[in-house]
Amino acid sequence: MANPITDPDVSWKDAGSDFIRSEVSGGFVLLLATIVAIIWVNAPFGDTYQSFWHTTLTIGVGNFSVSEDLQHWVNDALMVIFFFIVGLEIKRELVVGELNERSKAVLPFVAALGGVALPALVFVAFNRSGVGFDGWAIPMATDIAFAVALLAVLGSRIPSGVRLLLLSIAIVDDVFAITVIAFFYTDGIDLAWLALGFGGLGVVVVMRSLGVTRIALYAVVGVIAWFGLFESGVHATIAGVLLGLLTPAHPLKSGKHVLEDLEHGLHPYSSLLIVPLFAMANAGIVLDTQVMGDAVANSVFWGIVLGLVLGKFFGISLATFAAQKFGLGEVPEGVETRHVWGIAALGGIGFTVSLFITQLAYDAPDTVEIAKLGIFAASIISAILGSLLLLRGTDSEE
Repeated sequence: MANPITDPDVSWKDAGSDFIRSEVSGGFVLLLATIVAIIWVNAPFGDTYQSFWHTTLTIGVGNFSVSEDLQHWVNDALMVIFFFIVGLEIKRELVVGELNERSKAVLPFVAALGGVALPALVFVAFNRSGVGFDGWAIPMATDIAFAVALLAVLGSRIPSGVRLLLLSIAIVDDVFAITVIAFFYTDGIDLAWLALGFGGLGVVVVMRSLGVTRIALYAVVGVIAWFGLFESGVHATIAGVLLGLLTPAHPLKSGKHVLEDLEHGLHPYSSLLIVPLFAMANAGIVLDTQVMGDAVANSVFWGIVLGLVLGKFFGISLATFAAQKFGLGEVPEGVETRHVWGIAALGGIGFTVSLFITQLAYDAPDTVEIAKLGIFAASIISAILGSLLLLRGTDSEE
């Protein structure tokens, strides 16, 4: 099946890929879920939002049980599937996709590096010390679902190469974000549980070498690996990424396309159910003059807004131009300077992973609310700016 992510000759309008369709529709469902969460928490019965998502649920027996509130079950368990798919995407791109050759991977890597380093530096410039500093990674993330959905709205006036470049940068961006979560947002490590987690991953490797193909068996071992990493103190979503990276990208001897089957089978559930549920559980924020006043007077808010809007804009674009100037790579065919600026602006739509990192970085509810407002404001500004830059000049060209 033609894949518009890895084949720039496949037009967006004619793309038959379930992956792309679910990514686009997922962006709209994600937006709807966010709106519902905001309406819910600001309604007269808004107190039910917090009480519902903080309802405790225990699964398991004795020492092999987990007790978390519903919000954390979504963040720590369901989001493992989201990160598993991210791992699959990374594996596919590195093995058979647009990042499988050095010449093709360097430019997206450099662009993404600029797009994570400068936003973090901007944030730190506003929050050099204190509690706010812990959120330095919040403006590093780019939300693929929203960015892709926005490109779909802009339609066929946007060259396919623009989508290709944006997705390639976003994939590398995910690699940086996952690395940051693993190394900087992990609590104290329990080595015994860590051994169980990595032991489960080792079993997956052995099963692969023995030619085991039943996905159900891998799922059982994957749950064990998740539980071990969860109890060890390493953020459990890393288990999803590692399992995705261990999935074979090439067809098996039997002809079965494991990675492609998993990606196309699970992606609709992730983009249309799990990520919107994450938004429902995390995007609820009280919108009143007091909260907004506290936000605009807080350095965390401005660190996130300026980090996402300006940091992403100049970080991605200038790094891309530098890579071209020094002969490190070329942008896809049809991508012009204005498109690079537009892609860089869209990089500031940092919703899902930015909210995810916010929950890891801050414990104080007031700081979390301020960070959420910063993410919302920056994402809206970046979406508008990116759209205007991408559409500039298209009317005269038609």
